[in-house]
Amino acid sequence: MTTSTVPPGAATPESTRRAWPALFIMFLGSFSLVTAEFLPPGVLTALAGDLNVAEGIVGLSVSATALTALLAALGLSSLFPRVDRRTLLVALTVAAAVSNIVVAVAPNIFLLLIARLLLGVAVGGYWSMALVIASQLVPAARLGKAMMIVNAGTTIATVAGVPLGVLVSTVAGWRTAFAVAAGLTVITAVAVRLVLPPIAPTPGIGRSVMGSASRAPGVVLGLVGVVAAIGGHVAGFTYVRPAFAELLGAGPAMIAVLLAVFGIGGVIGNFAIGALADRQLSVLLPTIPAAIGVSLIAITVADVFPPLGYLATVLWGAAFGGVLNLVQVWVTRMLPDRVEAGSGLVVGGFQLAIILGSAVGGRGVDGIGLVATYLLAAAAAVIGGTLIRIALSRAPR
Repeated sequence: MTTSTVPPGAATPESTRRAWPALFIMFLGSFSLVTAEFLPPGVLTALAGDLNVAEGIVGLSVSATALTALLAALGLSSLFPRVDRRTLLVALTVAAAVSNIVVAVAPNIFLLLIARLLLGVAVGGYWSMALVIASQLVPAARLGKAMMIVNAGTTIATVAGVPLGVLVSTVAGWRTAFAVAAGLTVITAVAVRLVLPPIAPTPGIGRSVMGSASRAPGVVLGLVGVVAAIGGHVAGFTYVRPAFAELLGAGPAMIAVLLAVFGIGGVIGNFAIGALADRQLSVLLPTIPAAIGVSLIAITVADVFPPLGYLATVLWGAAFGGVLNLVQVWVTRMLPDRVEAGSGLVVGGFQLAIILGSAVGGRGVDGIGLVATYLLAAAAAVIGGTLIRIALSRAPR
């Protein structure tokens, strides 16, 4: 005798056709939050000059956001175990809007960093809720495609959102760029409230559930793989500009083109890999992180044949554009009855990878050089993908 339970609000065939507008709103949320998260590096010089601080201090605004995003991803569900997830999502997007407004009017770096900590709570909470909401909007067999839509906001923000923010800052100042980002998150909050249906929290969410989820067979091994694979990408991408200049001989104009190519590859990879994630997960889990590793290695040897570096950039962007879809589907296979807890663990792993990858990459470039750092990053990505695939073999059947 077998029994099955369906979480309140879980997807049914009748509700699926109404899910796509809701998923588009989730896409809008990821676009607005990621644009705000990575806008400071694009306006770094102007912001640092206006606030009279070193550029490195302004760079801490991204690390600060990642730190509180990590904490929010791991703890938000436990703090609000009974709150409707639509209501929580509205609150998070409003918090992001408040953060951007405070940044836009901040008279000093201290207040700006405080505001960026608030944005981190919104980012971490949003991403930990996104997978849960999608899993209740569509059947499990279509979850990869649903997250493909949500995650497209991340890659399109990289390709278009941040560059548009930089353009606005060039024309009207960096404060205006953050004010526009605030307006976009307000629109998102209203749209979430109007379009998303009520989303019940996963039953039994709390600290004990998060702990038991981490102790499930293969989960810790897979999370180590997630941190390694994403950390390898971050270690390489943090220093992608000097890599393009030193290893590919690219000037400022060509670097801009290569970054655009990377972003376009990310959009393509998100949709192509997302469309296959549900059916080919076991094959893609080791293959896509390995593609990141191969791309990093190719860039290190592209000085003898520069077109190889350009092709590697496209492959790198496509692989990274699809890896989030794979990891999100992976955690639903590992923890089918604890998706909310699993989502928090995965988002926490991503944020930890951002923190560690950027720190290790910086130390590596200063200590052992750019090429050696890229080779280590490539090894981390390949090993990470292998560990995630091994973990999948331990998933419940």
